[in-house]
Amino acid sequence: MSDPIVQKIQNHPKYQELRAKRDPLGVTLTILMLIVYFGYIGLIAFDKELLATPIGAGVTTLGIPLGLAVILFTIGITVYYVNVANKKFDVLTEELLKDVTK
Repeated sequence: MSDPIVQKIQNHPKYQELRAKRDPLGVTLTILMLIVYFGYIGLIAFDKELLATPIGAGVTTLGIPLGLAVILFTIGITVYYVNVANKKFDVLTEELLKDVTK
């Protein structure tokens, strides 16, 4: 893009700081989610007996709480990212916009 405001934003130190904090967090959370999700799918594919292990005397198997744990993990990392974004990334973005629009 040749827009001067875009260049001004991209060259601003606060934008560099924002990217330096946001990008590694996004990559880390994405990798964690992929490990958890594909780990669960891998268990389904390669170790059905483990997931079919009954819990207690009822009909519930180990696969049910593990599946629920995957869902709760997803919700948890989403809530974590939203909190970090609201507390840190939004502040940096507002400061950046104030500096750039002066």
